Amino acid sequence: PGHGETQTAPSSAFQTIPNNFISFRRLTSIKQTALDALPGSSWTPLQMNPNLPPERADIVIVGGGVVGWSVAYWLKQKERVRGGVKVVVVERDPTYSRASTVLSAGGIRQQFSLSENILLSLHSAHFMRNINDHLGVLNEDPVDLQFNHSGYLFLASEDVAHIMEENYKTQRYAGAKVSLLTPTQLKEKFPWINTDGVALASYGLENEGWFDPWTLLSAFRRKAISMGVIPCCGEVTGFQYKTNTVSTREGDQVILRRIRSVKVQMPNSLEYQPVECSIVVNAAGAFSGKLAQMLGIGNGPEDSLTGISVPVEPRKRYIYVVHCPDGPGLDTPFLIDYSGVYFRREGLGGNYIAGTSPLEAEEPDTSDLEVDHQFFVDKVWPSLCHRVPAFESLKVSSAWAGFYDYNTFDQNGIIGMHPLVNNMYFATGFSGHGLQHSPAVGRGLAELIIEGGYKTIDLSALDFRRILSHEPMLERNIV
Repeated sequence: PGHGETQTAPSSAFQTIPNNFISFRRLTSIKQTALDALPGSSWTPLQMNPNLPPERADIVIVGGGVVGWSVAYWLKQKERVRGGVKVVVVERDPTYSRASTVLSAGGIRQQFSLSENILLSLHSAHFMRNINDHLGVLNEDPVDLQFNHSGYLFLASEDVAHIMEENYKTQRYAGAKVSLLTPTQLKEKFPWINTDGVALASYGLENEGWFDPWTLLSAFRRKAISMGVIPCCGEVTGFQYKTNTVSTREGDQVILRRIRSVKVQMPNSLEYQPVECSIVVNAAGAFSGKLAQMLGIGNGPEDSLTGISVPVEPRKRYIYVVHCPDGPGLDTPFLIDYSGVYFRREGLGGNYIAGTSPLEAEEPDTSDLEVDHQFFVDKVWPSLCHRVPAFESLKVSSAWAGFYDYNTFDQNGIIGMHPLVNNMYFATGFSGHGLQHSPAVGRGLAELIIEGGYKTIDLSALDFRRILSHEPMLERNIV
């Protein structure tokens, strides 16, 4: 279809997708086909500690996704300098069947407009390039992230080309290796692209591409456990805390809280264990806002500090696996069209993954992880085959859905301590960027907790104060 037109995908574009398609895939390599995800595959869940968690810990991390385990790893790294720290990671789903980490597209790029996000990506990419220096375990196989360095390719229309140029300057100043391409240069480099409507393109030359999310998660977890972190299978269902009421200069009464213990409910049981602790890290991803509500955050009057909630909620995103034997080849980057539709190569057999974010008014129901296949027909396929004409003959082979920890305030991470709960730290709200930023976020938060301030990257602009002061940190023309 031409740009701006709609076209119904022919029925031949869809292969049979089982109704009982399981959203998690075999996790021994990057995003396998639907057949690998069906019952009977070789995938097995991680072994979690079936026993009650310890009665006391220094730090309890709520959420055993890649961010939570990164924080745990870096805390133990800091322990070598500052003394022993007893760390417990609580994860409610040992199968990781609904985990945002393993249901993501696995991308990493430096092409942001905010310097904090660019630096987070640069430091994380450096960590991944040297991953066995960090996460290698003696007598264990080396970590292989299956990093594909094909880069990201952003396309801009005439209306936003000037923003892309400004972002490019910011990225280059921060140290990112990025180049700008005219439509002619774009066509010369990638002959399979239809450049209609493209005024400018931005292409990542180094430290960009995609990798296996499961391998990064399991490597962080394996290393952290080898360093003494205690894994716990359970769900945090409440807190015990003490309160202190103070008055502001304006005379308003504000209730401050300090957590004393975390209530951990054991799976498939009424049994629970209170864990006394000094610090809690909220790395609960899409459900971190709900966890904060258990402390009364956001439950006060709307015009008060206590009425300001943690603006993080689950948002469902679909990823479709398509097959096109005549599609782009090995040089295929992670392409993001100015329409918002993206795709990247998946393996070597003519497979690709693709998707886009829905409009705010069209956000899907988050009560399950069912896939809307009509969404591909209406919102994804027309832009795909407009930008890459070869995709007119594609076939959809499978699909899955996952949750973003979506920050409704400004779609950027919330990192640091809550002003009304003086021993709860946040690492959440990354809105799709958490996986790629996890190594640097974990390091930064560990620095803040153990050393009292940031040493590697100054992330203070991403703390909760910007929400209290209504000063969003918005990316410009960046998904």
